[in-house]
Amino acid sequence: MLHLGFTLLLVLVLGASLRASLGASLGATFSQDTPKKDCSLSKYQFLLPQETRAVQKMKDEFEKIMLLSDRQCNTRLFHRKWKTKELLVPDRMKLVEAELDFAINMLELLTEPELGETREQPLLLLTQAREDVRDCVSAPLKVPCPKHVSSRKLRHWLQRLGMAKETETTGCLEASAILNLFQVLNNLQCAALRERCT
Repeated sequence: MLHLGFTLLLVLVLGASLRASLGASLGATFSQDTPKKDCSLSKYQFLLPQETRAVQKMKDEFEKIMLLSDRQCNTRLFHRKWKTKELLVPDRMKLVEAELDFAINMLELLTEPELGETREQPLLLLTQAREDVRDCVSAPLKVPCPKHVSSRKLRHWLQRLGMAKETETTGCLEASAILNLFQVLNNLQCAALRERCT
């Protein structure tokens, strides 16, 4: 009877040990499979000189093409009565995400073959920036707070963007995106500076 009791106790101890070991293993595997996204935009507070030069080169070449074409555009999508710094940080992130998405889509659709190589570095910069901004937009808050409601300014501009995509020609949308790339990058810098953007 004593031998049977000892065997039962041994089975229970080994079973508990095995469950704990398996649970730790599964927990480690789960945490490795689902890494938490980190929000860091510090590298966009100051752009590298070569990045700025690449964007300027593409903009200059596009302006030359515009002068030789008969493209007539009145798109004033980036002319706003308010500044990005007036928005709360979450709204700045959403604004920059939308601007980057728009600019990237236009660069990918470029109809001018002369800009094929020139657009590569700016496109790489914008694409990486969009991914980093998206990580910030989707990152869970460290301190729970009431659900943020976007400002009327941002909502109105996003509506204008959606309307422009439906009503403007691709050529004019390209022009709007490329000629205002530095404004997009300035807004990215403002988003990266967070509360320090003044």
